[in-house]
Amino acid sequence: MKFILAVVFGFCGQVWAIEPEDVRKKLNKAIPAMVINTIVESRIEGFYEVGLEDGSTIQFSNDGEHFIYGDVYHVGEKLVNITEENRNVRRKQMLDGIDKSEMIVFSPRNAESRATITVFTDIDCGFCRKLHNDVPELNQLGITVRYLAFPRTGVVEQGAKTLSYRKLVSAWCSDDRQLALTMSKTGTQIKEKDCDNPVASQYALGQVMQVNGTPAILYDDGKLDVGYRTPAQFAARFGFAQ
Repeated sequence: MKFILAVVFGFCGQVWAIEPEDVRKKLNKAIPAMVINTIVESRIEGFYEVGLEDGSTIQFSNDGEHFIYGDVYHVGEKLVNITEENRNVRRKQMLDGIDKSEMIVFSPRNAESRATITVFTDIDCGFCRKLHNDVPELNQLGITVRYLAFPRTGVVEQGAKTLSYRKLVSAWCSDDRQLALTMSKTGTQIKEKDCDNPVASQYALGQVMQVNGTPAILYDDGKLDVGYRTPAQFAARFGFAQ
């Protein structure tokens, strides 16, 4: 496991030598291509936490001279990734802001919805298909499955829309999106369609959320798991008895 440990000495109370706007100006001058979304006081005394457009963060010292790029860990009884905890907060905020009508949702029909997972998915990803095969069992457990699009080959390649993107667009633009997505994930070729759709914006959102593979499973608290999970694993996570 590769990570950065930052040990800071000599700060007895917060005395800020540089203001947030000065941090922004200094970074933009040094790295013009850097897009800064947020600058807040860090949990590490004497540092600002700077949130970048791609979802990553840096820790910027209050003397205005240094920054640390990478995850920061708190070493106590357990090792805690405080950078990831902050990402969870931001992911939850972004998740709460998504219009549910832009998702493809599979809800329990004969059971109460007791939990929700939001899944960034691709049509041809093998483990995405395996997870989709589990949707009926997940629904029986009371778990609602909400899909967001994440074409694994991106949106554009060599100036043209990728096949992964077009397949997802066709599912999102179908009259019966649930059926179209299910058929596509079984390998059935559905009619190619186009319309105003959220596929590109959901792909971009996934990148900001630090999704780097599919299926990527997002929980209501903002935590992210990348990779296939069994119904039993979901049941255990939510404290359900199978």
